[in-house]
Amino acid sequence: QVQLVESGGGLVQAGGSLRLSCAASGRTFSTYAMGWFRQAPGKEREFVAAITWSGPSTYYADSVKGRFTISRDNAKNTLYLQMNSLKPEDTAVYYCAQSSSPMYGSRPNEYAYWGQGTQVTVSS
Repeated sequence: QVQLVESGGGLVQAGGSLRLSCAASGRTFSTYAMGWFRQAPGKEREFVAAITWSGPSTYYADSVKGRFTISRDNAKNTLYLQMNSLKPEDTAVYYCAQSSSPMYGSRPNEYAYWGQGTQVTVSS
């Protein structure tokens, strides 16, 4: 059984930073691409960032490019999302997800497993 557990969310002022973590268990973490998605109230879940199985290739939504950094530590089975220069529009529940393949994608249906989410609130 795959488990993904996010942590690191919270309340931060605009311009601040947060680092999200996602601890994975249940199958070989290093074999699969990983991604972060977010969902704001009343909106659909949207892609934020993704990383290939070994980590050299990353992919970002235009709205976070240059501000967010996705990374992974395969030895620790952990995925990270460093978020800098946060804006009120970044407020959402953030989810980590594990792909069905080593290569990343930006669509939710390309991901087989999901965490429970962690709330990020950015005040103006």
